[in-house]
Amino acid sequence: MEPATQTAPAQGLPGLDRVPPIGLVLGGITSIQFGAALAATLFDDLGPAGTSVLRLGFAAIILMALFRPRVRSYSPRALRLVAVFGLTLGAMNLCFYEALDRIPLGVAVTIEFAGPLGVAVATSRRRLDLVWAACAAVGILLLSNPFGAGIDTIGLILALAAAAMWAAYILIAQRATAHFQGSDGLALAMVMGALVPLIPGVVEAGATLLEPQWLAIGAGVALMSSVIPYSLETEALRRLPTSVFGVLMSIEPAVAAFAGFLVLGQSLGARELVAIGFVVAASVGVSRTAAPAPAAPEA
Repeated sequence: MEPATQTAPAQGLPGLDRVPPIGLVLGGITSIQFGAALAATLFDDLGPAGTSVLRLGFAAIILMALFRPRVRSYSPRALRLVAVFGLTLGAMNLCFYEALDRIPLGVAVTIEFAGPLGVAVATSRRRLDLVWAACAAVGILLLSNPFGAGIDTIGLILALAAAAMWAAYILIAQRATAHFQGSDGLALAMVMGALVPLIPGVVEAGATLLEPQWLAIGAGVALMSSVIPYSLETEALRRLPTSVFGVLMSIEPAVAAFAGFLVLGQSLGARELVAIGFVVAASVGVSRTAAPAPAAPEA
């Protein structure tokens, strides 16, 4: 769920105040999942690490140009925090793309949702949320199918690693918003995040990264996966209760499965669809009963 971490002071794009907030959330979800599907089409030529370099690199350039953070106005402590913030973001994106290279998009996003779900349950005092956690665990167990022909083991591990990074990202974002104005923290974090896949991406893709057609598609992935959903969701958070926002975001795994089918030709069987349903139900349940943490960029 790569969007928003910022609170109300964050800037959105002009004119978004005239769009219904539910439409903004749905637009952000659609943009990020089809952006992920578009990114997967680059893996054969650039590899997942090379694709991550372009996605995070262009996102950093665009966000820095939009928000122009003044680095010298922040303390060394705040800059150290944003460095950790960005490294977590970069690791999350790289792990997610590496997982996506091995397992279907809908499955990868569903497993990754364990991250924010875990944070929501861990910070909740409601016993009912333990039921939702168990529901999500059943869904992930069904996806892994340990007693049959399950999904790629390395892909599963990488998706779980992305989930752990997402959980860490949410917790770090809560601290970062106290130190940075508006969207400065996210822009600076994206610069740090772009460094994470740089070496493996250059090794994997080499000079191919600089070919015009891949640069153009990489910029499109950055817009669809970072800039557009971030802007839409930040604006939506100004006008929607966080519980409603969380429920709407819960449909992401289903949208990811649809994007994977439409763009990548990835069809899912009954077991996978039931498993996604379990995780979506758990996410809806947690969003309605727990005090949700701030939304954070998805990988």
